Amino acid sequence: MVHKIFFASLALAFALTLPVTGAAAENTWPSFATEATGFTRDGEPYQIVSGAIHFQRIPRAYWKDRMQKARALGLNTVETYVFWNLVEPRRGEFDFRGDNDVAAFVREAAAQGLNVILRPGPYVCAEWEAGGYPAWLFAEPGMRVRSRDPRFLAASAAYLKAVADQVRPLLNGNGGPIIAVQVENEYGSYDDDHAYMQANRELFVQAGFDKALLFTSDGADMLANGTLPDTLAVVNFAPGEAKSAFEKLEKFQPGRPRMVGEYWAGWFDHWGKPHANTDAKQQAEELEWMLRQGHSVNLYMFVGGTSFGFMNGANFQNNPGDHYAPQTTSYDYDAALDEAGRPTPKFAPFRDAIARATGVQPPPLPAPMRFAALPQVALRESASLWDNLPEPVASETPLPMEAYGQDYGYILYRTTVTGPRKGELYLGEVRDYARVYLDRRLAGSAERRLQQVSVELDVPAGEHTLDVLVENSGRINYGPRMADGRAGLVDPVLLDGERLLGWQAFPLPMRSPDTLQGWTTAKVEGPAFHRGSLRIAAPADTWLDMDAFGKGFAWANGRNLGRHWNIGPQRGLYFPAPWQRRGDNHVVVFDLDSVAAASVRGAPEPLWSEPADD
Repeated sequence: MVHKIFFASLALAFALTLPVTGAAAENTWPSFATEATGFTRDGEPYQIVSGAIHFQRIPRAYWKDRMQKARALGLNTVETYVFWNLVEPRRGEFDFRGDNDVAAFVREAAAQGLNVILRPGPYVCAEWEAGGYPAWLFAEPGMRVRSRDPRFLAASAAYLKAVADQVRPLLNGNGGPIIAVQVENEYGSYDDDHAYMQANRELFVQAGFDKALLFTSDGADMLANGTLPDTLAVVNFAPGEAKSAFEKLEKFQPGRPRMVGEYWAGWFDHWGKPHANTDAKQQAEELEWMLRQGHSVNLYMFVGGTSFGFMNGANFQNNPGDHYAPQTTSYDYDAALDEAGRPTPKFAPFRDAIARATGVQPPPLPAPMRFAALPQVALRESASLWDNLPEPVASETPLPMEAYGQDYGYILYRTTVTGPRKGELYLGEVRDYARVYLDRRLAGSAERRLQQVSVELDVPAGEHTLDVLVENSGRINYGPRMADGRAGLVDPVLLDGERLLGWQAFPLPMRSPDTLQGWTTAKVEGPAFHRGSLRIAAPADTWLDMDAFGKGFAWANGRNLGRHWNIGPQRGLYFPAPWQRRGDNHVVVFDLDSVAAASVRGAPEPLWSEPADD
């Protein structure tokens, strides 16, 4: 064992000092392989010390900074997912530009002397919207994701080929830094259809990903469900489980490399629950123990980043007492780097543990980023949602969001009701948060998170307009219920047991604030947009304080920074410096509530609060 660790340390030192830049990264990277219970690099024993960075959660301008900090922690490898829904937002239309440029991310990693582990899915979980599946998959009647449905496999094949076309020269078998590619993702926690897993693996081979090491990853008790006999298995687990998990891996797969694909060094946040705060000391000690055993490790996460826009996911399993639980926009994850890439109290003990176990002293941290406080400014102009509705689409009954060609955001359903009548307005399983209005006056709300399916309605005499405004709060990313990813209203709507017909739907994907109209300085009641400008002398990272608002989301310079919700724990929205400009920075906030005094300020630290309910 000492012999193995000694050579692994030499290999780690080699990785940390390897001068790799530009095109050289694509054809001179050391070869990577498996050997007995470990790995080799150019034929020498090699220990992977990796950390997860989801490149699409990090502004591209900061990729280099995060990788330099990975080096400073003592890592020799970075691991990343690819989010299918971002690179193929519409079927057949692929976008690998900007923050989606996976090849540029890999080349930057190589320039910093880092190997790359690529996890293209197609399913990724990751507390990401629908586990990465694009919304248009759920518009297919009867389509079942994560199955042998030929339509799903065909869509997956096209996506995987498109990703492979971007990174093919960067695969290790072609001389590049991508040493390993994951097949599917924790499938053993979902099902045990090995024919599906084999079909999925074949898609990776057809795309050319077998020019790197193919592997699967699963929880220690799920290995039998999600693995394949011809594919390396690695194991995922929580702190405190290392010894037992590796024993189970060795028993399941004797004499093969031992690696933790995800060591959960932190955790994610749900709306209405406390902000994650895990045990850094215990994790550092366990990390050191694993490395001293010669095991390879991937920290999940090294840096979490942000699920900008409407890209947060939700959990919903089938266990007794489980319910829909959407995650926050922040993916801070209580990781070694915070959401904005700053070292947290975990960083030093993790770095020291790695250095002690490997015998390699890492390089210093790069210069710190700038953070700024910005004075409170009033958002003096407002525009009512009712004045910004698109052309409606008629349907006899309300249909899911995808049936109208919509992916994310909000949708308004409208019909007329005649009174007097009083009773329960049954909405079914709302996907995922509904406000009900009678003649534009709030009548109540129904929330999937709280398992609410109805609102009491009192309709006066005469004809009245009934509106149901629904927010897609994040499609399920984990568990059996993710197979049905429809958003909006998915059940018939009943008033006092009578089915309501003759609806109009107003899709509200909220793609841009540029077309909004009806701005006024007068007070606007009900759901509305509020706008103003932050004056910035020199761009610097900040968090927009959303304490003035209830529930909604915010744009800054046209970029959707994500959701705010006064139930906590997240109270600030990360506004990175690369998205700012000198002078006026335009902020538009959409909020479902009537806002007493719309305003924002910039805070130099993330803002958390105690949950307001549950």
